[in-house]
Amino acid sequence: MLDKPDNGPGGASHSEATARARDGEGRDDEARHEDPHTEAPRKKASLLRRHPIWVLLAIVAIVALGVGGWFYWSVALEPYESTDDAFVDARSFPVAPQVAGSVIEANVADNQHVRPGDVLFRIDPRTYQAALDQAVAQVESAKAAIGSADAQIAAQEAQVAEAQAAVAQAEASLRFAEEDAARYQKLAQEGTGTVQTAQQATSNLDQQRATAAKARAAVVSTQKQIGSLQAQKASALADLQRAQAAQEQAQLNLDYTTVTAPQAGRLVQVTGAVGGYAQTGQALAMFVPDQKWVTANFKETQIADMRPGQPAEIHIDAYPEAAIRGRVDSIQPGSGTAFSLLPAENATGNYVKVVQRVPVKIVVDSWPEGVSVGPGMSVVPTVTVRPKD
Repeated sequence: MLDKPDNGPGGASHSEATARARDGEGRDDEARHEDPHTEAPRKKASLLRRHPIWVLLAIVAIVALGVGGWFYWSVALEPYESTDDAFVDARSFPVAPQVAGSVIEANVADNQHVRPGDVLFRIDPRTYQAALDQAVAQVESAKAAIGSADAQIAAQEAQVAEAQAAVAQAEASLRFAEEDAARYQKLAQEGTGTVQTAQQATSNLDQQRATAAKARAAVVSTQKQIGSLQAQKASALADLQRAQAAQEQAQLNLDYTTVTAPQAGRLVQVTGAVGGYAQTGQALAMFVPDQKWVTANFKETQIADMRPGQPAEIHIDAYPEAAIRGRVDSIQPGSGTAFSLLPAENATGNYVKVVQRVPVKIVVDSWPEGVSVGPGMSVVPTVTVRPKD
């Protein structure tokens, strides 16, 4: 008799075991034929699950190395230094008259460009013209006084010459009278001459002595008069110098009534107008010269390799399309705060170190034409501090 399959509990278990074995063998065959590309992600996922901290640290280290390399190559080795703390600078000054008076002419307008010597304002010159005429008259009067003194001195010198000639003649007569008196006295003593003749000779001698003394006194008196006239001439010369100085000042004041442009530039904030009264030193307008430059406040850590003469590229915020070339002119020997009205005092107990700014002057080769560039406008300069490879 044939054995029948056992449908009991024992028979069912054997069948299920056999089926599971077959299924296992099938899965093993599928695993052996599985794609290797799908096996690597499973291993990575398994590694991330087993060591998550180490994997995270490795990722952070790789990122840090990348950032450090980028900073070193693009920042630390960058041959440029730039700052946005920069502006256009110029030595602006007020246009002010040096004399007071009514403004009779104003030939300028706001923001007008002028050339050296252009007439900006005119002040009423009549008062100053009258002062000049008076000074000229004083000069002529002083010159006339000097001429009169010269004439008087010349006359006195002629009188001195005449008196000196008279003295010479009197002295010659005196010597002749002395010789006559001595001769007649000798003859009278010898008895060959009369006493009366000797007395007459003596009297003539006394007369000649008086004449000579008078001539000498005349010379001295005339010379004293010449000294007085020379003193008068010196006083007249001093008056002439004072009058000439007054004339020069009057001429300057008259010239100051015409206010001209000292150099090329633009006029801004014009306040002078025809009919207004201008005081001495009163600003009638502000003058902005054409000569402008860039003042860039670099950090003190940026100027280690910065030197005068290095090229610079400048961009103006108002005109971003305009690329301007320039060069470093000079570096201020000190920070900006050191020369401020109230410099910082660091000798305190609560000192905190702050990176300082150092002004650097950058001159521009040529400013863009057709645009308005003036003091205070923001710029961004970039200085080439090291040669590019």
